[in-house]
Amino acid sequence: MRLKDDNDEEEGPKTMSHCSIGHLQPEKSFVIVGYALTSKKVESFLKPKLEGLARNKGILFVAIDQNRPLSDQGPFDIVLHKLTGKEWRQILEEYRRTHPEVTVLDPPDAIQHLHNRQSMLQCVADMNLSDTYGKVGVPRQLVIKRDSSSIPDAVTKAGLILPLVAKPLVADGSAKSHELSLAYDEYSLQKLEPPLVLQEFVNHGGVLFKVYIVGEAIKVVRRFSLPDVTKRELSKNAGVFRFPRVSCAAASADDADLDPSVAELPPRPLLERLAKELRRRLVVF
Repeated sequence: MRLKDDNDEEEGPKTMSHCSIGHLQPEKSFVIVGYALTSKKVESFLKPKLEGLARNKGILFVAIDQNRPLSDQGPFDIVLHKLTGKEWRQILEEYRRTHPEVTVLDPPDAIQHLHNRQSMLQCVADMNLSDTYGKVGVPRQLVIKRDSSSIPDAVTKAGLILPLVAKPLVADGSAKSHELSLAYDEYSLQKLEPPLVLQEFVNHGGVLFKVYIVGEAIKVVRRFSLPDVTKRELSKNAGVFRFPRVSCAAASADDADLDPSVAELPPRPLLERLAKELRRRLVVF
C-alpha cells in the first residue's frame, strides 16, 4: 500500500506523522488514528518502522493539531492520546459526546483511576490470585497528603518497616511523577514532600517486569530496578536517596546476564488471569 500526495506522485511514501488527510489519495480504506502525544512520546513511539508496518496493515497515523479545535479535525476512527490536564480532559469529554462513533484511547474517566497511585493498586490488592501459578500482591503502603513533619509518627502508627519507597501520589506521566525516593531512617522521612505514597521496600533482585496487554496479546519485558537492600546496608545508610526514573526503556535487562532466580518471566497463566481481572475492574463504560 502506498499513499501519494496530489501534487507529487513521484516521491516516496510520506511520513505518516506529517500526513494531511485532505491531501491523501488512499488506494483502499484506512483506519485513521489521530494522535495527541508529547514530543518526547512521538519521538519514542512513532518510529518509521512502526509507521510502515501500520500502513501495510491499513492504519494511518495523523497528528492532532493541539492549537485547533479537535472537532474541526479528522475524520478519525480512533483518537490516541497521552496528554494530561483539566482542559484537555474537557476537550476529550466533549469530543466523545459529539462523536460517539470514534474510539478514544483511553477514556478520561478510565485514566483518572490510574492517575492516583493509591486507587491504582487497590484493584490489585482486592484480587485473590494465589494458586499454583504464583501470587500477586502489593507492598504495605501509607498515603501522606500533607505535613511532612507528621510522617514519622504516621509510619510508626501504621507499623511500616524501613526502608520505604516514596512515590508521588499523582501518576500523570510528568517527569515529577516518575521521581522516586528511598528513605532509610525515620528522621529522613521528614524531608519528603507530600502528597505521596510510602511503600515498604521489597527486595526483588534488582529486576522488574513490565507487562503490556493489547486485547489477548501479552508482552513482557525485563527492566533494571532498584538493587536489593541488605541488613548491613540498612544499618550503615541514612537519609533519602532520590531516583529520577527507574523503569525506563533505556534500563532494559532483556539481554543482561541475570541470575535465573530473578530473570524467569512470570507464568503465562498467571499473567492471563491478572490481565482478565484488571480489565474487568478497570474498564469504564
